[in-house]
Amino acid sequence: MSKEKQLIVVGVDGSRHSLAALRWAAGQAELAGGLVHAVMSWEWSANPFNMGAKGRDGEPVTPEEAAREKLATALAETFPGGTVPDAVKGRAVQGDPAHVLVEESQSASLLVVGTRGYGGFKSAMLGSVSQQVVQYAACTVVVVREES
Repeated sequence: MSKEKQLIVVGVDGSRHSLAALRWAAGQAELAGGLVHAVMSWEWSANPFNMGAKGRDGEPVTPEEAAREKLATALAETFPGGTVPDAVKGRAVQGDPAHVLVEESQSASLLVVGTRGYGGFKSAMLGSVSQQVVQYAACTVVVVREES
């Protein structure tokens, strides 16, 4: 009888808080022998004047490509020497960040988020995404404060 590995989903948006959450989740996965899915959400812009992001080569990229590049950068910045552990996999998923993470929590044992990410009121104790996932996730949620 094989024991299924614990799945830890962590929300990543590139902010210092989300990178701290990713480091914590990777440490927890190492202790528990689990897997980490680092999830970054992306959405199509409804703004007709939004010309889109530029890729590393300066060429325009789609929102999905921009999210994948941002996620790859976040993963490389999080781990010493840019070597991402084998147990950590990144995924860019279309949708509102809170909704995506709540959906991802359906198959997870643990959902990890930072106290706040990009956007919103910086003075809030928990960001709106953190608050929503704490309230609606289907699994245990850990909210990680940025390391000082």
